[in-house]
This record gives sequence, structure tokens and C-alpha cells, in this order.
Amino acid sequence: MLRTSEETSPSDARIAVELQASIARLVRRLRQTHVPGDLTPSESSVLSRLDRGGPASPGDIAAGEQVRPQAMTGVLANLEGKGLIVREPDPADGRRVVVSATDAARQLISTRRGLKADRLAHAITGGFTPAEKQQLVAAAELLDRLAATL
Repeated sequence: MLRTSEETSPSDARIAVELQASIARLVRRLRQTHVPGDLTPSESSVLSRLDRGGPASPGDIAAGEQVRPQAMTGVLANLEGKGLIVREPDPADGRRVVVSATDAARQLISTRRGLKADRLAHAITGGFTPAEKQQLVAAAELLDRLAATL
């Protein structure tokens, strides 16, 4: 159930501020993980989108990334120049183009995710008790549920 701002208690607002800051810090630290084939955040996001969702039109990608199609043109050109995407005619409508991730892109995404997961796992192994690890599992489930309600 979605609550209005009038129904949000001061403690809920404080939790929201602290949670937002903590998540932002975690994401920032994970982005600092050096990975081969460095990509811009936009390029990385587009490749992840194509990896998860499959081929898409440039317009659909731009809409999903919440940018104008003109802004997406440069990102796609860079990815194509790096051999990470291919453009092909849309099988349903030959006038349109769909963009797909290449095998090289899927390998790069897998490597990047693995390195970041390894960094996170190492931090968890070295800095948390078994009870705290269980709290992290519970927190991950709650964060997924929270994300689904936004």
C-alpha cells in the first residue's frame, strides 16, 4: 500500500534518508571497482539492459534509460564502435532497427558482474559475523521488495 507524504512518520522519513545515503555510497564504491573494458555509466547501463531484456529499438532503449533518443545515438555509436552491439533490421518491421548485445558484450558484462560480486563477497567475508550475514540476506530481500514498490 502506497502511503502519502502526510502519512509518512518522521522516523520513516529518517529511515528513507539514511537508506538512500547508504545505497548511494555502496553503489558508488562498486562503480569504483576497476574492471577491464571500462565503459561509461550510460554504456554499462545500456549493455545491462540489452543483456537482461534482449534486443530493443534505439527508441525503446532511450525510453528505458529515460534519455532523449538523440542522447542515446552517441552511446549506441560508441558501443557499436567497440564491437559490443550490432544493429539489425527488426524482424517484425523491416523499417525499424533493433540493437543487440554481441557475444563480446555478454562476456564483458559477465566479467564485470563477477568482479564486483567478488569485491562485495570479500568485504562480507572479512567484515561481518554470521549473524550480520543473515541480516544482510534479510536486508537484500527487503530492498528487493522496496524497489518493487517504487
